[in-house]
Amino acid sequence: MTAAELTTVLPTANVTPDSISDREYRESIGETLLETLAVENWDVGRDLDREYRRILAEVKEAVGQEDTLQLRIREKIFPLLKSIPLAPKNAGVHAIREDVIPRVRDGLLFSGGVEACDGTLQVFDTLPLSVHQVGIALVSFQGKEGTWCQRLFRRDIRVQGSDPVDELAEILNRRGKRSALNHESPRDRLSQLLRRGVMAYAERAVLLRRSKAVWRMGHGNPAPLELLTGSSSPDPTIEAIKMLRELILDHQKFLFVPSESSDQLLYTIGHALPPMHYAIVKRLSDNLDQQISQGHFETTVTVDDRWDGKRLSPIDWVRRFRDEVASKVVVGVYRAAVPSPAQIFFAHEDHSDMAAHIAVADSLLQPHRGFPMLIDLADHVCATVFGGGQLDGLLASAYSENGAAFRYQSERSTRHR
Repeated sequence: MTAAELTTVLPTANVTPDSISDREYRESIGETLLETLAVENWDVGRDLDREYRRILAEVKEAVGQEDTLQLRIREKIFPLLKSIPLAPKNAGVHAIREDVIPRVRDGLLFSGGVEACDGTLQVFDTLPLSVHQVGIALVSFQGKEGTWCQRLFRRDIRVQGSDPVDELAEILNRRGKRSALNHESPRDRLSQLLRRGVMAYAERAVLLRRSKAVWRMGHGNPAPLELLTGSSSPDPTIEAIKMLRELILDHQKFLFVPSESSDQLLYTIGHALPPMHYAIVKRLSDNLDQQISQGHFETTVTVDDRWDGKRLSPIDWVRRFRDEVASKVVVGVYRAAVPSPAQIFFAHEDHSDMAAHIAVADSLLQPHRGFPMLIDLADHVCATVFGGGQLDGLLASAYSENGAAFRYQSERSTRHR
């Protein structure tokens, strides 16, 4: 049985909303969709006591079913993890050594041996000017911190060779054409690149090139899709892969923990873990096949496209990254304490045990969250330095001085003034 085939054993929600049958809806919800849509049968007003009693009953049943499922997972699935064909290195369920936790905290976390990086993005979007502010913070428990900021100013109506009136006319003419309804414009692709790609690249580049710590801790997936597609532009994809290759293959001592994931298989396994345990389930490369098959690049390469002296096409860069770099990254899940939810983590296959110990040692500092406090600290620094409406305030003042104080502000932004 492969890791992918485990999904046939565990109940996962892989069906898209528009493909749910009437029978599946009725079995999941307890009534038909038509009965749900009959608003004349909905409750009038709010009876909080009745609502709570119903919620209490539903939660009790769900928790009971989950407890039963977890027992089955521990009995049948846990032994499979280390014996499936092509299992990653260190696959299976492992206990965290309690005697190691104080040494990890004193020798690595509290001594500055681990630094975490997180980023934040503020967007001020108006017709004449859009500003994307990317802020990055690098922190350690020793009190060392660094912050970096980049502001990108986009002036759509001043793009050379582009007439906004002609562009608007083209959009209106396309509205009646079905093929154009879901077509992504160059402006949309630029927004996606600025919103996601730049910040994702900057976070990882700061970890690699600015951090001096032995261990580097990041937020999210080490190789998110936006870095491997470059919004259909090959140059940022190739440069991102160069940076990730250095972080993963050369440095190796890294740990990434995402806030959330759509991988319900991992969470189902994670919730069945006892506290102070972790499981290595698969490789990062296992998730990239579908992403690669959907990738395409629309422009020519202008950066150095040689890998070990051999020129490669952009899609071959992604394929080689999958086979030689992402295959060295294992994907696991851990639980820190009794109240802690399961958390997914990524680490190099040769250092996954220490990475899990670092993740648990840090997460035990806030057992109600079961999430690394160092990442939360980096997030707090970002919010303090770059948040608080600072960018909005600066730009609002600038617009006001130029006679356009409220012209382009949304209703929500002026509601409480």
